[in-house]
Amino acid sequence: MKIALIADPELPVPPLLYGGIERIIFMLIESYVKLGYEVSLFAHADSITSAKLFPYKGKTSTNKIDVLKNVCLINAELFKNKYDIIHSFGRLIYLLPQLPFRIQKLMSYQREPTLSQIRRATSLARKKTLSFTGCSAYISKQIAPIASAFPIFNGVDLMTYIFKETVSPDAPLVFLGRIEPIKGTHTAIGVALATGRKLIIAGNVPSEYQEYFNEQISPCLNDQITYIGPVNDAQKNEMLGSALAFLMPINWNEPFGIVMAEALACGTPVIGFNKGSVPEVVIHGKNGFRCNTKEEMITYVNRINEINRTEVRIDAERRFSSEVIVEQYLSLYRKIIEKNV
Repeated sequence: MKIALIADPELPVPPLLYGGIERIIFMLIESYVKLGYEVSLFAHADSITSAKLFPYKGKTSTNKIDVLKNVCLINAELFKNKYDIIHSFGRLIYLLPQLPFRIQKLMSYQREPTLSQIRRATSLARKKTLSFTGCSAYISKQIAPIASAFPIFNGVDLMTYIFKETVSPDAPLVFLGRIEPIKGTHTAIGVALATGRKLIIAGNVPSEYQEYFNEQISPCLNDQITYIGPVNDAQKNEMLGSALAFLMPINWNEPFGIVMAEALACGTPVIGFNKGSVPEVVIHGKNGFRCNTKEEMITYVNRINEINRTEVRIDAERRFSSEVIVEQYLSLYRKIIEKNV
């Protein structure tokens, strides 16, 4: 099988710090190549990959000239050489020139889908050659009334995240993600203060939310509440593995939240608000707790010892390991290719 994988241009594959989608692409590529598949990657010029890299000239997904440059780069290669499938994690417009042709195209959404674009693309596509995945049923169900859509979770390389069967009785809570209101960093602080637990906050502060950080996060920092900035995979492994629980107090419909799978891989339970994909990822009472309010989250922090960390890791292996996710994608490739044949 010859596979073309398309990323967005902003971050390299794999990313150095933030970049969940780019981590998924890297995981797929390295697994595909080990299995003997021929893979090409269209991505940031600084990408380090076992695939054949086609580096973008356009640096952003928002500038029209950059988008046009990247569309030309991608499709010059796709028209020149034969591929069995084109799998895009980038913008749907990258596939536009390929829509009328027989080659199978798979568009994977890791964010809220724009349904009007999907309708337009589906109407332009050759019959049965354009399919979609969502990183959760929450995403794929939005697409399903319009086009073929399959839910495939994001996964993690379990070798990267070391299982810790036990943690210290005074282990901290952890918040990891972009520091912005919809991620609920301020709520995590409130939970830590109410339970008397230490809280470690990690992640980047987007420039547009610097004021939020300065006004609602920074004044709370002390020996109990600490902010350590963005973290790499090694730091993340140590931080998540040593945590009592990972807090996910989101104020939006998170499409997936790969950090939940990373925490579970370490054996660390997740306590999250019932929004977006959280009800799919968190099995209440088994690998964590689901809740609707800060007060409920406080209650479940105090009940976290009811969760067996070994069972948490087993669940991560069963549903989120790289081997499981890679096989799900390969099975889908075969299914849609054979359907077209």
